[in-house]
Amino acid sequence: MLQIETYSAIETYQFGEKLGGLVKPGDVFSLIGDLGVGKTVFTQGFAKGLNIEEPINSPTFTIVQVYEEGRLPLYHFDVYRIGDIEEMDEIGYEDYFYGKGVCLIEWANLIKDILPQNIIEITIEKDLDQGFDYRKIRVENMGDRE
Repeated sequence: MLQIETYSAIETYQFGEKLGGLVKPGDVFSLIGDLGVGKTVFTQGFAKGLNIEEPINSPTFTIVQVYEEGRLPLYHFDVYRIGDIEEMDEIGYEDYFYGKGVCLIEWANLIKDILPQNIIEITIEKDLDQGFDYRKIRVENMGDRE
């Protein structure tokens, strides 16, 4: 497990960028955090690390946004509004989860029954006692758990 602390949106972005520069085809990440915690800022940095230049927005109403222009394709999911896991079947999630790109899934805990075994979980948390822009970010390979 890796844990870092950031004290600004820029630092959160930069950590996302660094991680995005290290990923390989087939990596699947869950991105867990409350509303407003910085998931989109992190994802924008992550995409930059994949050399994706186009604007990154949360795919809240489309479920998945595909970015193919970078070093690897990025499949950015936001499953917050999923009513039933069958909706994931309808969009062909397996092609993304087991494809040649990288998946970043916001609210992945809502679809845990269909997630790959070796998912990497990124958790972003606030602590207002540490300051408004403080974030604790944990990266953990869930396949390492018993």
